[in-house]
Amino acid sequence: MKSPVRVVITGAAGQICYSLLFRIASGEMLGQDQPVILQLLEITPAMKVLDAVAMELNDCAYPLLHEIITTDDPVVAFKDANVALMVGAKPRGPGMERADLLKDNGQIFSSLGKVINEVADENIRICVVGNPANTNAYILAKNAPKLNQRNITALTRLDHNRAIYQVAEKSGNRIADVTKMTIWGNHSTTQVPDLSHSNIGAEAATSIIDNDWTENDFIPTVAKRGGAVIAARGSSSAASAANGIIDHMHDWVLGTAKGDWVSMAVPSDGSYGVTEGLIFSYPVTCENGDYTIVQGLEISDFIQGKMKESEAELIEERDTCSDLF
Repeated sequence: MKSPVRVVITGAAGQICYSLLFRIASGEMLGQDQPVILQLLEITPAMKVLDAVAMELNDCAYPLLHEIITTDDPVVAFKDANVALMVGAKPRGPGMERADLLKDNGQIFSSLGKVINEVADENIRICVVGNPANTNAYILAKNAPKLNQRNITALTRLDHNRAIYQVAEKSGNRIADVTKMTIWGNHSTTQVPDLSHSNIGAEAATSIIDNDWTENDFIPTVAKRGGAVIAARGSSSAASAANGIIDHMHDWVLGTAKGDWVSMAVPSDGSYGVTEGLIFSYPVTCENGDYTIVQGLEISDFIQGKMKESEAELIEERDTCSDLF
């Protein structure tokens, strides 16, 4: 049997994690032959709830779950960690500006970055979920110089999955028929869902779906889907976010399907003219535990303009938090 992988999950007593932890323990994320040790981090007031979650995990008797560590100490949580799912973050409250949220969560991720830098495996794979996810990942990276910087990513797979559903529903096809979806940019309302390279079965999506729907319905619907969920259920996406995390990490570690790609927010290497270093969502393929940005795609002026808007937002967020790195 393989050696266990140490997986850290922050905010582990929250709603997203209640949909996430059991699927990790069952082998859905890292494979049915990969044992795991769950290292669960929470704030002190939530430790009683976290201990109850650990009880439930134990009561499931998952063969792949070797150990559960529950703690409110980041040093304990991140010790020798191989994977980190950064779910915990301060939510945006009434009257808060985006800049306020950036500062508050930026301080959290700055502090955690320093801890991870000192105690985790230097090749730890990190997926930042807590918003603003892209900039939180950027701040974490700047505070963790010892780490493999390529491995500090943010979640846009939820947006990617939302986009696939919208195209399948509009075209009357199966989810499995929609391939090569792309989310560019920031995990915010400036994100750029792009189906211009997508296929529906053997046909180009653009030959089936008209441009007016794409620009005026598809893009804003995907970009604002999180807000629509909040309006409908009174709280933010939980199970779908957990599913996106599972998909993100599964494909990164085990590889993307042949002939397809997925969306991940990764450190920009300058591809498609994006400022280097920004955590920017690109189409990627994954193999042997690594990812490669898909190159050579033709980008329309419309999509290019939207990408520049998302890049500008990320630069503004970065500059707002410049004192944290």
